[in-house]
Amino acid sequence: MSFHETIFTALKKAGDKDALIEVHGKEKRPFSAAAVLALIARARGALRKAGVKPGDRVALLAPNSAKWVAADQAILAEGGIVVPLYSRQDPKELAVMVRDCAPVLVVAEGPALANALRAAWPEACPIALFDDVFAADAVGDPPRALAPADAVTIIYTSGTSGEPKGVVLNRANVDYMLPQTLTSLRKITPEGRPDKVFHFLPFCFAGSRIMLWTQLYRGNPLILSTDLQNLAQELGTADPHYFLNVPALLERIKNGVGKKIEERGGVALKLYRAGQEAFRRARRGEAGLVDKLTLALSKRLVFSKIKQQVGPSLEFLICGSAALAEETQWWFELIGVRVYQVYGLTETTAIVTMDVPEDTRPGYVGHAIGGCTMRLSEEGELLVSGPNIFAGYWNRPQATAEAIQGGWFHTGDQCEIDAKGNLRIIGRVKNILVPESGHNIAPEPLEEKFQLGCPRAEQCMIVGHARPYLSIIVPGTVPDAEIEAGLEAVNGGVPHYKKIKKFIRVAEPFTIENGLLTANQKLRRRAVEQRYKAEIDRSYAS
Repeated sequence: MSFHETIFTALKKAGDKDALIEVHGKEKRPFSAAAVLALIARARGALRKAGVKPGDRVALLAPNSAKWVAADQAILAEGGIVVPLYSRQDPKELAVMVRDCAPVLVVAEGPALANALRAAWPEACPIALFDDVFAADAVGDPPRALAPADAVTIIYTSGTSGEPKGVVLNRANVDYMLPQTLTSLRKITPEGRPDKVFHFLPFCFAGSRIMLWTQLYRGNPLILSTDLQNLAQELGTADPHYFLNVPALLERIKNGVGKKIEERGGVALKLYRAGQEAFRRARRGEAGLVDKLTLALSKRLVFSKIKQQVGPSLEFLICGSAALAEETQWWFELIGVRVYQVYGLTETTAIVTMDVPEDTRPGYVGHAIGGCTMRLSEEGELLVSGPNIFAGYWNRPQATAEAIQGGWFHTGDQCEIDAKGNLRIIGRVKNILVPESGHNIAPEPLEEKFQLGCPRAEQCMIVGHARPYLSIIVPGTVPDAEIEAGLEAVNGGVPHYKKIKKFIRVAEPFTIENGLLTANQKLRRRAVEQRYKAEIDRSYAS
């Protein structure tokens, strides 16, 4: 049975049990499995009325919601190929994607999104709004059968260093991945208990989609965020056992807590700092009796209270999209929340590795999942083979041939693998900077060190390719003294060619809306360099 047939079977079996729960501020709006099936049936009716046929591409432009999930499943049930689009993305960038994949229909949440796309793409294909889609006559047929090689979705890559490409995932990719993901989750969740799983990342992100499908596949309700501007309150309402997130969010939580305690001062601040130092010494095996007492006291009086604020029921976090700073992973461990890292790309059906409870190593992103094989090229680039490797890039045979060579997918990530098979991400091969010294420098580890030394710099980016030295761009209003402290934290332990000589201030933060971050909050480095070219040039000229 295919994954989408299994999902339908699970929904029918669940009946009146909750399948999805939308969070609206302090309110929860549950959708039973039967209610979701009813929405799917109406959406299928609308798709047939619009003339959608098996193999047709249908774009889905909407924020996360129960209706988004129903539309996704309806398209799959009709044999269509889902093209998920990010509702907060620049309409001009969306227009590039839809022109590329030429869908027969765009399903949009409302007129605002539809009109924005039409303005950017005047020759747009027909656009159907949610109000009409879910008012159509229901179609209750069993889902159409799909062959293993049939495409089920085209997910456009983030485009961190160039124009986004459409990654084609087929039924076989997803059929393989969902049981693997479920196996990994069973290793870290109590058996027999329904999990409270919160989700806020957009479903256009491959990892988000796999999390969604896995929860539907296993018959476990998924709690959906509906307002990213109100995420803190929604997390409080959801009170989840775990959720999928990205490093940027965990860094914001850690820095936000630290800032509040700094402002409060007093005994709490002293215990907060002392507890962290004692914890660091304990990790190194250097803790004495005083450290043990300090750690016990700080956990009881400070860190347990932080845990209650972050999430009373929170047991662990799953972190993906980029490597998480080791210090941040330890900080969450200190407050009583374990972080399991997962690594993968859209081209690997989201997952290559995941941490396991018995061998979690901070700074590393886990072991290869079952059936997936990893090796390093002579240059240290990670190569991956297995059933999770994508079918190819949409309409880009040359790019596909360059990415998959001899059955191995070239990830573009520079990595290390330890003796136990744990993977460590150093940086993106395409992000490597080569200053005039001729050395190859991965910027990501240096940026991580800088932010550890300058916690209030929530964003930064190192530049210096073909330049005499490295500089760092810092948005916002962080005081000069704190930036200098961050530079000292980097420069004190690196060779001369890795030292950062200058910082460049910019007022505007890096955001998704201004095109400087991807949908999963990765830096679009080329876009940042283009946006601030004048500032960079002036800095190097002075």
